[in-house]
Amino acid sequence: MDRSLRAVLFGTFALRFATGLTGAMLNFYLARLAVGGHGEINAIAVGVLNAAFYLSELLLSPLFGILSDRIGHHRVMLYGPVFGIVAVLLTASTTNVVALGGTRLLQGASTAASIPSILGFIALATARNEALRGKASARFEGATLAGLGLGFIVAPELFNALGPTAFLLNAGVYVAAFLVYLLGVRESDDEATARSATHTTLRRYAELVRHSHVLLLAPTWIAVNASIGLWFSQSLFQLAKSNPAFPDQWLLQGFSANQITYGAIAIAIVFGFGIYWWGNRFDRFRRTSIILFGIGGGLALVAAGLVVNHAAGGAGSSILVACLVLLATFVLGAGLFVLAGATPAAVGLLADVSERFPGDRGAIMGLYSVFLGVGQISGSLIGGVAANWRGMDGLLLGTGALLLLALIPLAKLRGLEHHLGPGTPSVLGGGAP
Repeated sequence: MDRSLRAVLFGTFALRFATGLTGAMLNFYLARLAVGGHGEINAIAVGVLNAAFYLSELLLSPLFGILSDRIGHHRVMLYGPVFGIVAVLLTASTTNVVALGGTRLLQGASTAASIPSILGFIALATARNEALRGKASARFEGATLAGLGLGFIVAPELFNALGPTAFLLNAGVYVAAFLVYLLGVRESDDEATARSATHTTLRRYAELVRHSHVLLLAPTWIAVNASIGLWFSQSLFQLAKSNPAFPDQWLLQGFSANQITYGAIAIAIVFGFGIYWWGNRFDRFRRTSIILFGIGGGLALVAAGLVVNHAAGGAGSSILVACLVLLATFVLGAGLFVLAGATPAAVGLLADVSERFPGDRGAIMGLYSVFLGVGQISGSLIGGVAANWRGMDGLLLGTGALLLLALIPLAKLRGLEHHLGPGTPSVLGGGAP
Protein backbone atom coordinates (compact mmCIF):
# COMPACT_ATOMS: atom_id res chain seq x y z
CA MET A 1 0.00 0.00 0.00
CA ASP A 2 1.70 3.21 -1.18
CA ARG A 3 1.95 6.57 0.57
CA SER A 4 -0.96 8.20 -1.27
CA LEU A 5 -3.34 5.33 -0.54
CA ARG A 6 -2.40 5.39 3.14
CA ALA A 7 -2.92 9.16 3.20
CA VAL A 8 -6.36 8.79 1.61
CA LEU A 9 -7.36 6.28 4.27
CA PHE A 10 -6.02 8.45 7.09
CA GLY A 11 -7.79 11.49 5.65
CA THR A 12 -10.98 9.42 5.47
CA PHE A 13 -10.65 8.61 9.15
CA ALA A 14 -10.15 12.29 10.07
CA LEU A 15 -13.04 13.42 7.90
CA ARG A 16 -15.44 10.80 9.22
CA PHE A 17 -14.35 11.52 12.79
CA ALA A 18 -15.32 15.15 12.24
CA THR A 19 -18.62 14.08 10.66
CA GLY A 20 -19.45 11.64 13.46
CA LEU A 21 -18.47 14.17 16.11
CA THR A 22 -20.76 16.81 14.61
CA GLY A 23 -23.72 14.46 14.22
CA ALA A 24 -23.37 13.00 17.72
CA MET A 25 -22.93 16.38 19.41
CA LEU A 26 -25.95 17.63 17.52
CA ASN A 27 -28.05 14.94 19.22
CA PHE A 28 -26.92 16.15 22.65
CA TYR A 29 -27.47 19.74 21.55
CA LEU A 30 -31.02 18.88 20.47
CA ALA A 31 -31.67 17.00 23.71
CA ARG A 32 -30.52 20.07 25.67
CA LEU A 33 -32.75 22.35 23.58
CA ALA A 34 -35.73 20.01 24.06
CA VAL A 35 -35.28 20.05 27.84
CA GLY A 36 -34.83 23.83 27.70
CA GLY A 37 -38.27 24.46 26.25
CA HIS A 38 -37.97 23.93 22.50
CA GLY A 39 -41.11 21.81 22.24
CA GLU A 40 -40.77 21.37 18.49
CA ILE A 41 -37.77 19.09 19.05
CA ASN A 42 -38.83 15.45 19.48
CA ALA A 43 -37.79 12.07 18.11
CA ILE A 44 -39.38 12.75 14.73
CA ALA A 45 -37.63 16.14 14.43
CA VAL A 46 -34.33 14.45 15.24
CA GLY A 47 -35.01 11.86 12.55
CA VAL A 48 -35.83 14.55 9.98
CA LEU A 49 -32.65 16.52 10.76
CA ASN A 50 -30.53 13.40 10.37
CA ALA A 51 -32.37 12.50 7.18
CA ALA A 52 -31.51 15.95 5.78
CA PHE A 53 -27.82 15.03 5.96
CA TYR A 54 -28.34 11.88 3.91
CA LEU A 55 -30.73 13.57 1.47
CA SER A 56 -27.99 16.05 0.62
CA GLU A 57 -25.45 13.23 0.24
CA LEU A 58 -27.86 11.25 -1.92
CA LEU A 59 -28.61 14.11 -4.32
CA LEU A 60 -25.11 15.54 -4.62
CA SER A 61 -22.89 12.45 -4.71
CA PRO A 62 -23.69 11.65 -8.39
CA LEU A 63 -22.67 15.20 -9.33
CA PHE A 64 -19.38 15.01 -7.44
CA GLY A 65 -18.73 11.47 -8.70
CA ILE A 66 -19.04 12.60 -12.32
CA LEU A 67 -16.97 15.70 -11.57
CA SER A 68 -14.18 13.65 -10.00
CA ASP A 69 -13.96 11.50 -13.14
CA ARG A 70 -13.58 14.64 -15.23
CA ILE A 71 -11.19 16.81 -13.19
CA GLY A 72 -9.54 14.22 -10.93
CA HIS A 73 -10.41 12.32 -7.77
CA HIS A 74 -7.71 14.10 -5.78
CA ARG A 75 -9.04 17.56 -6.55
CA VAL A 76 -12.62 16.77 -5.57
CA MET A 77 -11.44 15.21 -2.28
CA LEU A 78 -10.49 18.71 -1.14
CA TYR A 79 -14.05 20.03 -1.40
CA GLY A 80 -15.44 17.84 1.42
CA PRO A 81 -13.50 19.35 4.35
CA VAL A 82 -14.34 22.87 3.15
CA PHE A 83 -18.09 22.18 3.27
CA GLY A 84 -17.62 20.62 6.70
CA ILE A 85 -15.82 23.67 8.10
CA VAL A 86 -18.64 25.99 7.04
CA ALA A 87 -21.27 23.59 8.47
CA VAL A 88 -19.79 23.34 11.98
CA LEU A 89 -19.18 27.07 12.24
CA LEU A 90 -22.84 27.71 11.44
CA THR A 91 -24.04 24.96 13.82
CA ALA A 92 -22.28 26.62 16.75
CA SER A 93 -24.05 29.91 16.11
CA THR A 94 -27.74 28.93 16.01
CA THR A 95 -30.54 27.26 17.99
CA ASN A 96 -33.09 27.52 15.17
CA VAL A 97 -34.26 24.12 14.00
CA VAL A 98 -34.63 25.21 10.36
CA ALA A 99 -31.12 26.68 10.36
CA LEU A 100 -29.76 23.49 11.89
CA GLY A 101 -31.41 21.63 9.03
CA GLY A 102 -29.40 23.81 6.66
CA THR A 103 -26.17 22.87 8.41
CA ARG A 104 -27.07 19.19 8.00
CA LEU A 105 -27.44 19.77 4.26
CA LEU A 106 -23.93 21.26 4.20
CA GLN A 107 -22.60 18.28 6.15
CA GLY A 108 -24.20 16.01 3.57
CA ALA A 109 -22.50 17.97 0.80
CA SER A 110 -19.17 17.41 2.56
CA THR A 111 -19.66 13.65 2.46
CA ALA A 112 -21.06 13.73 -1.08
CA ALA A 113 -17.90 15.38 -2.36
CA SER A 114 -15.55 13.13 -0.41
CA ILE A 115 -16.85 9.57 -0.72
CA PRO A 116 -17.13 9.19 -4.55
CA SER A 117 -13.72 10.78 -5.09
CA ILE A 118 -12.06 8.71 -2.35
CA LEU A 119 -13.60 5.44 -3.52
CA GLY A 120 -12.83 6.27 -7.14
CA PHE A 121 -9.20 6.82 -6.16
CA ILE A 122 -9.11 3.52 -4.23
CA ALA A 123 -10.75 1.56 -7.07
CA LEU A 124 -8.21 2.93 -9.53
CA ALA A 125 -5.25 2.32 -7.22
CA THR A 126 -6.25 -1.33 -6.68
CA ALA A 127 -7.38 -2.11 -10.23
CA ARG A 128 -4.66 -4.71 -10.86
CA ASN A 129 -4.35 -6.14 -7.36
CA GLU A 130 -7.31 -8.08 -5.98
CA ALA A 131 -5.64 -8.75 -2.62
CA LEU A 132 -4.90 -5.05 -2.20
CA ARG A 133 -8.50 -4.25 -3.16
CA GLY A 134 -9.83 -6.45 -0.38
CA LYS A 135 -7.54 -4.86 2.17
CA ALA A 136 -8.20 -1.32 0.94
CA SER A 137 -11.98 -1.88 0.96
CA ALA A 138 -11.84 -3.19 4.51
CA ARG A 139 -9.58 -0.38 5.64
CA PHE A 140 -11.80 2.22 4.01
CA GLU A 141 -14.81 0.86 5.89
CA GLY A 142 -12.67 0.54 9.00
CA ALA A 143 -11.49 4.15 8.71
CA THR A 144 -15.05 5.30 8.02
CA LEU A 145 -16.68 3.49 10.91
CA ALA A 146 -13.76 3.98 13.29
CA GLY A 147 -13.93 7.71 12.60
CA LEU A 148 -17.68 7.83 13.08
CA GLY A 149 -17.42 5.62 16.15
CA LEU A 150 -14.68 7.73 17.71
CA GLY A 151 -16.84 10.78 17.06
CA PHE A 152 -19.66 9.11 18.98
CA ILE A 153 -17.26 8.25 21.80
CA VAL A 154 -15.74 11.72 22.13
CA ALA A 155 -18.95 13.68 21.59
CA PRO A 156 -20.67 13.16 24.99
CA GLU A 157 -17.72 14.33 27.06
CA LEU A 158 -16.68 17.08 24.67
CA PHE A 159 -20.16 18.56 24.42
CA ASN A 160 -20.69 18.17 28.16
CA ALA A 161 -17.48 20.15 28.77
CA LEU A 162 -17.76 22.86 26.11
CA GLY A 163 -21.37 22.98 24.95
CA PRO A 164 -21.94 24.42 21.44
CA THR A 165 -18.38 25.79 21.46
CA ALA A 166 -17.26 22.21 20.77
CA PHE A 167 -18.52 22.62 17.21
CA LEU A 168 -15.89 25.32 16.69
CA LEU A 169 -13.17 22.96 17.88
CA ASN A 170 -14.36 20.41 15.35
CA ALA A 171 -13.54 22.82 12.53
CA GLY A 172 -9.88 22.11 13.30
CA VAL A 173 -10.40 18.42 12.52
CA TYR A 174 -11.78 19.33 9.10
CA VAL A 175 -8.73 21.52 8.50
CA ALA A 176 -6.49 18.55 9.37
CA ALA A 177 -8.32 16.33 6.87
CA PHE A 178 -7.93 19.01 4.19
CA LEU A 179 -4.18 19.19 4.79
CA VAL A 180 -3.80 15.40 4.64
CA TYR A 181 -5.48 15.29 1.23
CA LEU A 182 -3.62 18.34 -0.04
CA LEU A 183 -0.11 17.36 1.07
CA GLY A 184 -0.24 13.58 1.40
CA VAL A 185 -2.01 12.43 -1.78
CA ARG A 186 -0.46 12.50 -5.24
CA GLU A 187 -2.26 11.89 -8.49
CA SER A 188 -1.08 8.75 -10.27
CA ASP A 189 -0.38 8.36 -13.99
CA ASP A 190 -3.39 6.03 -14.17
CA GLU A 191 -5.63 8.82 -12.92
CA ALA A 192 -4.40 11.17 -15.62
CA THR A 193 -5.19 8.48 -18.20
CA ALA A 194 -8.63 7.82 -16.71
CA ARG A 195 -9.40 11.54 -16.75
CA SER A 196 -8.84 11.65 -20.49
CA ALA A 197 -11.27 8.79 -21.14
CA THR A 198 -14.87 9.16 -22.26
CA HIS A 199 -17.16 9.85 -19.29
CA THR A 200 -20.85 9.55 -18.64
CA THR A 201 -22.96 12.69 -18.36
CA LEU A 202 -25.50 13.58 -15.70
CA ARG A 203 -28.29 13.15 -18.24
CA ARG A 204 -27.22 9.55 -18.87
CA TYR A 205 -26.30 8.75 -15.28
CA ALA A 206 -29.60 7.01 -14.61
CA GLU A 207 -29.00 4.83 -17.66
CA LEU A 208 -25.58 3.88 -16.36
CA VAL A 209 -27.10 2.86 -13.03
CA ARG A 210 -29.98 1.00 -14.59
CA HIS A 211 -27.80 -1.09 -16.89
CA SER A 212 -24.86 -1.73 -14.57
CA HIS A 213 -24.21 -4.77 -12.41
CA VAL A 214 -24.37 -2.63 -9.29
CA LEU A 215 -28.14 -2.51 -9.43
CA LEU A 216 -28.13 -6.06 -8.08
CA LEU A 217 -26.45 -4.89 -4.91
CA ALA A 218 -28.73 -1.92 -4.29
CA PRO A 219 -31.73 -3.41 -2.41
CA THR A 220 -29.68 -5.40 0.10
CA TRP A 221 -27.19 -2.60 0.69
CA ILE A 222 -29.97 -0.03 1.16
CA ALA A 223 -31.76 -2.21 3.71
CA VAL A 224 -28.56 -2.90 5.69
CA ASN A 225 -27.69 0.80 5.66
CA ALA A 226 -31.19 1.65 6.85
CA SER A 227 -30.82 -0.71 9.81
CA ILE A 228 -27.52 0.93 10.77
CA GLY A 229 -28.77 4.47 10.08
CA LEU A 230 -31.72 3.90 12.38
CA TRP A 231 -29.26 3.65 15.29
CA PHE A 232 -26.94 6.45 14.21
CA SER A 233 -29.88 8.84 14.07
CA GLN A 234 -31.71 7.90 17.28
CA SER A 235 -29.58 5.98 19.78
CA LEU A 236 -27.79 8.88 21.49
CA PHE A 237 -30.97 10.95 21.71
CA GLN A 238 -32.84 8.03 23.27
CA LEU A 239 -30.06 7.00 25.65
CA ALA A 240 -29.30 10.53 26.86
CA LYS A 241 -32.72 11.18 28.42
CA SER A 242 -35.14 9.13 30.48
CA ASN A 243 -38.48 8.27 28.90
CA PRO A 244 -41.30 7.78 31.42
CA ALA A 245 -43.60 6.58 28.64
CA PHE A 246 -41.74 3.24 28.65
CA PRO A 247 -40.85 2.48 32.28
CA ASP A 248 -40.32 -1.22 31.52
CA GLN A 249 -37.41 -0.55 29.15
CA TRP A 250 -34.05 -0.51 30.91
CA LEU A 251 -32.24 1.20 28.01
CA LEU A 252 -34.50 4.27 28.36
CA GLN A 253 -33.58 5.13 31.95
CA GLY A 254 -31.39 8.08 30.90
CA PHE A 255 -27.67 7.32 30.94
CA SER A 256 -24.88 9.73 31.84
CA ALA A 257 -22.33 10.99 29.33
CA ASN A 258 -19.70 8.72 30.87
CA GLN A 259 -21.90 5.64 30.61
CA ILE A 260 -22.74 6.36 26.98
CA THR A 261 -19.06 6.94 26.22
CA TYR A 262 -17.99 3.60 27.75
CA GLY A 263 -20.72 1.80 25.83
CA ALA A 264 -19.70 3.48 22.58
CA ILE A 265 -16.07 2.47 23.15
CA ALA A 266 -17.06 -1.17 23.59
CA ILE A 267 -19.23 -1.10 20.47
CA ALA A 268 -16.48 0.58 18.41
CA ILE A 269 -13.89 -2.01 19.49
CA VAL A 270 -16.11 -4.96 18.60
CA PHE A 271 -17.30 -3.49 15.31
CA GLY A 272 -13.82 -2.33 14.29
CA PHE A 273 -12.28 -5.71 15.01
CA GLY A 274 -15.10 -7.33 13.02
CA ILE A 275 -14.37 -5.15 9.98
CA TYR A 276 -10.66 -5.93 10.17
CA TRP A 277 -11.21 -9.67 10.60
CA TRP A 278 -13.75 -10.06 7.80
CA GLY A 279 -11.79 -7.75 5.48
CA ASN A 280 -8.93 -10.25 5.57
CA ARG A 281 -11.23 -13.18 4.74
CA PHE A 282 -12.17 -12.18 1.17
CA ASP A 283 -10.03 -15.04 -0.16
CA ARG A 284 -11.91 -17.62 1.95
CA PHE A 285 -15.56 -16.54 1.73
CA ARG A 286 -17.75 -15.25 -1.05
CA ARG A 287 -18.58 -11.62 -0.47
CA THR A 288 -22.29 -12.34 -0.53
CA SER A 289 -21.64 -15.02 2.09
CA ILE A 290 -20.03 -12.40 4.33
CA ILE A 291 -23.07 -10.15 3.82
CA LEU A 292 -25.38 -13.08 4.61
CA PHE A 293 -23.45 -13.83 7.81
CA GLY A 294 -23.69 -10.14 8.70
CA ILE A 295 -27.46 -10.09 8.36
CA GLY A 296 -27.70 -13.20 10.55
CA GLY A 297 -25.49 -11.53 13.14
CA GLY A 298 -27.69 -8.45 13.07
CA LEU A 299 -30.81 -10.52 13.72
CA ALA A 300 -29.09 -12.19 16.67
CA LEU A 301 -28.17 -8.74 17.96
CA VAL A 302 -31.84 -7.67 17.80
CA ALA A 303 -33.02 -10.67 19.79
CA ALA A 304 -30.32 -10.21 22.43
CA GLY A 305 -31.04 -6.48 22.65
CA LEU A 306 -34.69 -7.13 23.46
CA VAL A 307 -33.65 -9.48 26.26
CA VAL A 308 -31.24 -6.93 27.75
CA ASN A 309 -33.76 -4.10 27.44
CA HIS A 310 -36.37 -5.94 29.51
CA ALA A 311 -34.38 -8.25 31.76
CA ALA A 312 -31.51 -6.02 32.90
CA GLY A 313 -33.61 -3.59 34.91
CA GLY A 314 -35.25 -6.34 36.90
CA ALA A 315 -32.17 -8.48 37.51
CA GLY A 316 -31.95 -7.56 41.21
CA SER A 317 -30.64 -10.50 43.21
CA SER A 318 -31.87 -13.16 40.80
CA ILE A 319 -28.86 -15.17 39.65
CA LEU A 320 -30.86 -16.74 36.82
CA VAL A 321 -31.90 -13.38 35.38
CA ALA A 322 -28.38 -12.01 35.77
CA CYS A 323 -26.98 -14.99 33.85
CA LEU A 324 -29.60 -14.47 31.15
CA VAL A 325 -28.58 -10.83 30.75
CA LEU A 326 -24.89 -11.81 30.64
CA LEU A 327 -25.56 -14.41 27.95
CA ALA A 328 -27.65 -11.95 25.94
CA THR A 329 -24.87 -9.37 26.17
CA PHE A 330 -22.38 -11.91 24.79
CA VAL A 331 -24.74 -12.76 21.90
CA LEU A 332 -25.24 -9.05 21.23
CA GLY A 333 -21.47 -8.53 20.95
CA ALA A 334 -21.02 -11.58 18.73
CA GLY A 335 -23.83 -10.43 16.45
CA LEU A 336 -22.26 -6.99 16.16
CA PHE A 337 -18.90 -8.57 15.25
CA VAL A 338 -20.46 -10.64 12.45
CA LEU A 339 -22.62 -7.75 11.19
CA ALA A 340 -19.47 -5.65 10.73
CA GLY A 341 -18.34 -7.84 7.82
CA ALA A 342 -21.23 -6.80 5.58
CA THR A 343 -19.86 -3.31 4.99
CA PRO A 344 -16.41 -4.06 3.48
CA ALA A 345 -17.92 -6.92 1.46
CA ALA A 346 -20.35 -4.50 -0.20
CA VAL A 347 -17.56 -2.01 -0.98
CA GLY A 348 -15.51 -4.78 -2.55
CA LEU A 349 -18.40 -5.79 -4.80
CA LEU A 350 -18.91 -2.19 -5.89
CA ALA A 351 -15.20 -1.79 -6.70
CA ASP A 352 -15.39 -4.90 -8.88
CA VAL A 353 -18.28 -3.36 -10.80
CA SER A 354 -16.21 -0.23 -11.48
CA GLU A 355 -13.80 -2.36 -13.56
CA ARG A 356 -16.47 -2.47 -16.27
CA PHE A 357 -16.47 1.34 -16.48
CA PRO A 358 -12.83 2.54 -16.20
CA GLY A 359 -13.74 6.07 -17.27
CA ASP A 360 -16.51 6.35 -14.71
CA ARG A 361 -15.06 4.96 -11.50
CA GLY A 362 -16.07 8.03 -9.52
CA ALA A 363 -19.62 7.84 -10.83
CA ILE A 364 -19.91 4.12 -10.04
CA MET A 365 -18.28 4.42 -6.62
CA GLY A 366 -20.50 7.42 -5.95
CA LEU A 367 -23.35 4.94 -5.84
CA TYR A 368 -21.98 3.97 -2.43
CA SER A 369 -23.21 7.35 -1.21
CA VAL A 370 -26.48 7.03 -3.13
CA PHE A 371 -27.33 3.68 -1.57
CA LEU A 372 -26.00 4.81 1.78
CA GLY A 373 -28.10 7.97 1.53
CA VAL A 374 -31.31 6.14 0.63
CA GLY A 375 -30.71 3.65 3.43
CA GLN A 376 -29.80 6.23 6.04
CA ILE A 377 -32.74 8.51 5.15
CA SER A 378 -35.09 5.55 5.42
CA GLY A 379 -33.48 4.45 8.66
CA SER A 380 -33.61 7.94 10.17
CA LEU A 381 -37.31 8.38 9.38
CA ILE A 382 -38.23 4.83 10.39
CA GLY A 383 -36.21 5.26 13.57
CA GLY A 384 -38.09 8.40 14.55
CA VAL A 385 -41.47 6.75 14.11
CA ALA A 386 -40.34 3.49 15.75
CA ALA A 387 -38.89 5.28 18.79
CA ASN A 388 -42.07 7.30 19.28
CA TRP A 389 -44.09 4.09 18.97
CA ARG A 390 -42.20 1.72 21.28
CA GLY A 391 -39.00 3.43 22.44
CA MET A 392 -35.92 1.20 22.31
CA ASP A 393 -38.06 -1.84 21.52
CA GLY A 394 -39.25 0.02 18.44
CA LEU A 395 -35.67 0.60 17.28
CA LEU A 396 -34.78 -3.06 17.76
CA LEU A 397 -37.89 -4.35 15.99
CA GLY A 398 -37.38 -1.88 13.14
CA THR A 399 -33.80 -3.11 12.76
CA GLY A 400 -34.95 -6.71 12.57
CA ALA A 401 -37.58 -5.95 9.92
CA LEU A 402 -35.05 -4.11 7.73
CA LEU A 403 -32.52 -6.94 7.96
CA LEU A 404 -35.16 -9.49 6.98
CA LEU A 405 -35.98 -7.36 3.94
CA ALA A 406 -32.30 -7.37 3.01
CA LEU A 407 -32.34 -11.16 2.70
CA ILE A 408 -34.81 -11.18 -0.20
CA PRO A 409 -32.66 -9.56 -2.94
CA LEU A 410 -29.48 -11.12 -1.54
CA ALA A 411 -30.58 -14.53 -2.81
CA LYS A 412 -30.56 -13.30 -6.43
CA LEU A 413 -27.28 -11.47 -5.94
CA ARG A 414 -25.63 -14.69 -4.71
CA GLY A 415 -26.76 -16.53 -7.84
CA LEU A 416 -25.09 -13.96 -10.10
CA GLU A 417 -22.05 -13.06 -8.01
CA HIS A 418 -19.63 -15.01 -10.20
CA HIS A 419 -20.20 -12.42 -12.96
CA LEU A 420 -18.89 -9.61 -10.75
CA GLY A 421 -15.28 -10.71 -10.37
CA PRO A 422 -12.46 -8.93 -12.20
CA GLY A 423 -11.87 -10.08 -15.74
CA THR A 424 -15.25 -11.78 -16.28
CA PRO A 425 -17.48 -10.73 -19.17
CA SER A 426 -20.23 -8.19 -18.58
CA VAL A 427 -23.43 -10.19 -19.06
CA LEU A 428 -25.76 -8.74 -16.48
CA GLY A 429 -26.21 -5.29 -17.91
CA GLY A 430 -25.75 -3.20 -20.94
CA GLY A 431 -22.42 -1.75 -19.90
CA ALA A 432 -21.48 1.87 -19.85
CA PRO A 433 -23.63 4.10 -22.03
